[in-house]
Amino acid sequence: MALLSVIRRWHFREHLSIRAIARRTGLSRNTIRKYLRSEAVEPVFRTPDRPSKLDPFAERLAGWLRTDARRPRKQKRTARQFHAELAVLGYDGSYRRVAAFVRAWRDDWLRQQQTSGRGVFVPLAFGPGEAFQFDWSEEHAVIGGERTKLQVAHLKLCHSRAFLVRAYLLQTHKMLFDAHNHGFRVLGGVPRRGIYDNMRTAVDRIGPSRERQVNARFLAMASHYLFEPEFCNPASGWEKGQVEKNVQDTRHRLWQPMPEVESLEALNAWLEQRCFALWEEIPHGVEPGSVAAVWRQEVDCLMPPDGSSTASWMRPSGSHQPASCTSTATATACPPPSPIVRSACGSIPSASWSLPREPSFASTRGSLSGRITGRVGRSMIGATIWP
Repeated sequence: MALLSVIRRWHFREHLSIRAIARRTGLSRNTIRKYLRSEAVEPVFRTPDRPSKLDPFAERLAGWLRTDARRPRKQKRTARQFHAELAVLGYDGSYRRVAAFVRAWRDDWLRQQQTSGRGVFVPLAFGPGEAFQFDWSEEHAVIGGERTKLQVAHLKLCHSRAFLVRAYLLQTHKMLFDAHNHGFRVLGGVPRRGIYDNMRTAVDRIGPSRERQVNARFLAMASHYLFEPEFCNPASGWEKGQVEKNVQDTRHRLWQPMPEVESLEALNAWLEQRCFALWEEIPHGVEPGSVAAVWRQEVDCLMPPDGSSTASWMRPSGSHQPASCTSTATATACPPPSPIVRSACGSIPSASWSLPREPSFASTRGSLSGRITGRVGRSMIGATIWP
């Protein structure tokens, strides 16, 4: 407490009397005398024990937490889910009290297990249109009445934190390219950098000095969209922490309870609509407003994908092109914007466009292999890039 420090300094260093200190502070002489005699560095206030509305449910909640501690990480419940389950049993207290109980219980459990934290990290900051992060996760859904294991692609803008989640059956190159195609379509453009882990579809081999042999097809996609790929160090997920947290958050927001749909196409359409709704609901945390509000400011800083004749599946029939924040070069076409999200900006006129559900990358084989220079090496020119 700053006032107690001042009182001690006035009395022991400047030799002011207790009466003089009482006149300066407005405190009683007895209070000042008590602080000086106790030789306390800061006052200790007694907190009376008050009954809590959570007390009748504390044992049940602790039992749930003990059960959750033995579950796999992906199946553990959040404090908000515990609050909802207690509300069904008659608990009418606040969510913060439940969250504080869960946090204290888990801290005690960690100490009992003799585990420690993972260290101190410096948060990363990104400018508008600077970077995006990509990652895969494994989820489950009921498709056509059958429980199906899915490989879910997560693509997230680092500045506005707008994201897209899309489900597939496998993690092949075709699924990777399709996830980027739809991700850049929904997000409105391509940032300057892409941050990845060392997934097999992107990195063929990591050398002894961490030199990476990047997959030729992946590098061709990066050359086509004109972004610079960057890769995290092995087992260093915190270097792309935003998309890692997005995996955790969307697991509770989208996959619990398990969605039930008729087809994979219906699931992806539902996921896209839910992402749009979550943009409006989730506060950004750093910038004022929601994720959608910050995205509307960032979207003009994204570069539309290349609209050359070899990428006709990417070109809408409209002619709108947002301004670039980082380059004076102009693109010949804009990616098909989401008619729901981009219309909220009020910057895109109504235009009709169509996008195949399964875009054909084979038509880009010749032009892409001819455009790969420098980073890929001349020996790769003319090689078969696309499957």
